[in-house]
Amino acid sequence: MTDTQVQNESYEEAPEPIVFTEACVAKVKELLADEENQNMMLRVFVQGGGCQGFQYGFQFEEKPEADDTLLEHDGVTFLVDSLSFQYLVGAEIDFKDDLEGSQFVIRNPNAVTTCSCGSSFTM
Repeated sequence: MTDTQVQNESYEEAPEPIVFTEACVAKVKELLADEENQNMMLRVFVQGGGCQGFQYGFQFEEKPEADDTLLEHDGVTFLVDSLSFQYLVGAEIDFKDDLEGSQFVIRNPNAVTTCSCGSSFTM
């Protein structure tokens, strides 16, 4: 076995910094279809506020900012600013539609505590 073969066999793809589930991507595609503007991207952000100190937010935008990380999944582009990115690394963003309602859900291993609705957290 050559050195090149050994290197290729040991190569592992780096994990995604933020995981977007199939349900999340499908819902964003659905919302984009309703907007009739395929240039829109979904911004995922963290801001101060909420009952636990920080809260998550989502909004559609047409243009990224200079400090944004762009993450593409199945034709959908997500924007995350540099401040929010540090709080979201390792998180999984999902979409649920059940008896409690429809909402994006973030499972964040960096959060120390979360509120009962899951939209705010502390670090």
